[in-house]
Amino acid sequence: MSVDFEEKKIPRTMATQHPDNARVPAWCDGEVIDGDAEIYEAYFAYATLGCQEVMWDSEGKDVDTRVVRKLLNRNMAFFREHTLGEDVFLTYRIPNPKLEVVERKIVVETLQNIAVAYDVASSFYNRDVAPIFEVILPLTTDSKELLMLCNYYKKSIAADGDIMLDDSTKVEDWIGTFRPKSINVIPLIEDFDSLLAIDRIVKPYIRAVKPRRFRVFIARSDPALNYGLVCAVLLSKIALSKLRKTEQELGAKINPIIGVGSKPFRGHLSPENVDNFLNEYRGLATVTIQSALRYDYPLDEVTKCIKNLNEKLPNGEADVIEPHEEEILRGVLQKFRRQYESTIECLAPFVNSVAAYVPPRRARKLHIGLFGYSRCVAGVCLPRAITFAAALYSIGLPPEFVGMNALTLLDDEELPLLKKYYVNMAHDLSFVGGYVSWENINMLMDMLEKTAEKASMNPGQLKAALSKVTEDLQSVEGTLGIKLGPRTLSQRKHENFTNNFLISYLEHQNEEAKKAIIEAAKLRSCLG
Repeated sequence: MSVDFEEKKIPRTMATQHPDNARVPAWCDGEVIDGDAEIYEAYFAYATLGCQEVMWDSEGKDVDTRVVRKLLNRNMAFFREHTLGEDVFLTYRIPNPKLEVVERKIVVETLQNIAVAYDVASSFYNRDVAPIFEVILPLTTDSKELLMLCNYYKKSIAADGDIMLDDSTKVEDWIGTFRPKSINVIPLIEDFDSLLAIDRIVKPYIRAVKPRRFRVFIARSDPALNYGLVCAVLLSKIALSKLRKTEQELGAKINPIIGVGSKPFRGHLSPENVDNFLNEYRGLATVTIQSALRYDYPLDEVTKCIKNLNEKLPNGEADVIEPHEEEILRGVLQKFRRQYESTIECLAPFVNSVAAYVPPRRARKLHIGLFGYSRCVAGVCLPRAITFAAALYSIGLPPEFVGMNALTLLDDEELPLLKKYYVNMAHDLSFVGGYVSWENINMLMDMLEKTAEKASMNPGQLKAALSKVTEDLQSVEGTLGIKLGPRTLSQRKHENFTNNFLISYLEHQNEEAKKAIIEAAKLRSCLG
């Protein structure tokens, strides 16, 4: 039996395992969600929160490959009523074999488990059911990667049943057939050049495979880490525009997914910002529901938010960016990218020093990101996007503002076009502006020698970095007319905790510093 992918509905909300939550859910025994807790978490996402899909993530972390059997056995009543693979969905994210060389054979293990899951689910439902039929390929840069993955499953796993073991016995006679016979591949596009060339990545795959159901995953978090807030937004908009044009050219339906966190730096999808978010990123089919959104807001707000998204997605068609507009926006991208990178390269040692105090929320392996990999060669590395953002929020310098001095470099064509395509720029920066602490920045300047020593960096380098971020903040205030600094009582409490963190950090009071980071994170409803 082949699976008719076209008949399966497109899920609108995808729960992920991104470790951006400040609070630990009540059902988790420890500070880190792993093992069997992640099995329960998947069920909780479906049954309690109303998420229609769960990403099962083996990129950068270990996961239980027997997830389908455990889900069905432990939650029989729910899954009798909600068929896994038809009503609710489980989607693997695998390592990219091209980049994760040590981990690349996990791809084989994961893909083989799709056939195991098929047998388990078919037995549970007493009919043929494919509980997993799609995989996400991270860091996709070329259509060949998609074709290789698609063909590997089809030729090396699904076709194993036809292998002759002796003169009369096939593999399928011995251990059964391998189903489904094919899988869908979801490219996750993450880096600068690939997002700008997303159409050239997906077109050859569409022409070769002619998928009846095609989903494309646009990263929003790592581009913010790598290139800054404005670049991340504009790259997403250009990618969505190119996917819409590709649909029109090839007559193929494309269902975009966007990976977003709850604060503006990583996407600004939160219970209080749903309408703004949907207005900002038009043309989506699916959005990620990350851990902070699920666990750092009251349960009734979370379920209402997810229900709202399930009803309102897809949210129309993406804006088409005309060629002359794209040319101007590419100039804007370069200005913001250069400004962001020059600041981050100065600030990196301090960020890494602070990042050591950010608590883990998932059991992760060592991961080298795009920006970190390229800069590690030159001696400068960064933590993952969530930890990076958490470090900057924790010192009263939200990452959204890094590199924003580029606003002053835009000409009379560029600034209006930026405002046209980053619709909520002023709103986002005003929202997060309440977490800026001028007091902390002044304290760091006053304690320059001590801070530099703690961060194992040159005082001159730290002074240059702080001067750059001060210019970034002043540019936002001057260009957009936004007053930065705490405005509410909650934001004032947040500033107090960030101030307490810096004092504890400088005085080597590590436990006090960690407590202050967590308390500040709880007030803003996310780690990073």
